Amino acid sequence: MTDKIGIVGLGLIGGTLAKTIHRVYPDMELIACDTNADSLAMALEEGVIRQGFSRINGSFAGCRYIFLCAPVQKNESFLSALAPFLNENCILTDTGSVKTSIHEDMKKHGLASFFIGGHPMAGSEKSGYEHATPYLFENAYYIITSDGTVSPTLVEEYRNFIESLGCIPLLMSPQEHDYATAAVSHLPHILASSLVNLVKVLDDDREYMKSIAAGGFKDITRIASSSPEMWQEICEANREQILSLMDKFIQALQTIRREIASESRQEILDFFQQARDYRDSLPIRSSGTLPCIFEIYCDLIDEAGGIATIATILATNAINIKNIGIIHNREFEDGVLRIEFYDAASREQAALLLRRHHYTVYER
Repeated sequence: MTDKIGIVGLGLIGGTLAKTIHRVYPDMELIACDTNADSLAMALEEGVIRQGFSRINGSFAGCRYIFLCAPVQKNESFLSALAPFLNENCILTDTGSVKTSIHEDMKKHGLASFFIGGHPMAGSEKSGYEHATPYLFENAYYIITSDGTVSPTLVEEYRNFIESLGCIPLLMSPQEHDYATAAVSHLPHILASSLVNLVKVLDDDREYMKSIAAGGFKDITRIASSSPEMWQEICEANREQILSLMDKFIQALQTIRREIASESRQEILDFFQQARDYRDSLPIRSSGTLPCIFEIYCDLIDEAGGIATIATILATNAINIKNIGIIHNREFEDGVLRIEFYDAASREQAALLLRRHHYTVYER
């Protein structure tokens, strides 16, 4: 493939997209527009893009694909500037997590015939080009939305391109996408942040709750570390779907509250059993809206150099450690050392190796 591709917005998602395309198609001509001069400089220095601009200009003419990777509510502001450079050989797309509104924006600007929506279901609690990686989208679902205006042939071509990047394309209507992501992404972020804020209010000056918050609390609230500005915009852009699902969740919470209040033992058991069965049936994938954490918990021998001994065992077997540290709020019987790795294979190899050295290892 020798076509030119333009990227508007070179943050985490735009940067990851650029790095992924450059990895798969090293001869592809990539150009980018971003107001952050540092991001453009890094991308140019790494050879990921060939040209970088602070605003859209004639260089975007002749692009086969133009990706809008700015925040959800800012993408519309680029449409007037891009319009003169779109033609039947150009597909305009985006990477936003709300689709109905962007499709409506395209109709308003007369650009619907060029537009196919896109949403990579991968991300990080970190932001910016410096945190972009060429493998963040690997094996992640990449939702593609069309309102029927663009020809099926172009949609199929775009689907094939996305698949070639290592993603798993999934076609939906804009409305189906917004309802589904409101349920599995937008609402969970609101719930996680609500729980964190509740504990913050309930905790006292001694911060006992903060001190003893263990794996369960941290797992369910990890996504609360994501960009506040981004989630403010998502709540505004997908307001109706989010409000509808919040009402449904409040009803579900009221139901289990009544069952706990009335000591309905069987109903309470069924509540947790149904949740566990459905949760356990979810497909295991390496990517999601936030990347997987590959970690183990290990007993730590109470002696000087205990951590160094474990690190040496792993290092001599060429296993790279991403993060390591002692935890004081244990959910396991004895586990005190948390070790994080870069991939699942390293985690599995490390667990096997440490067990051979008679350490007790807990995997989650």
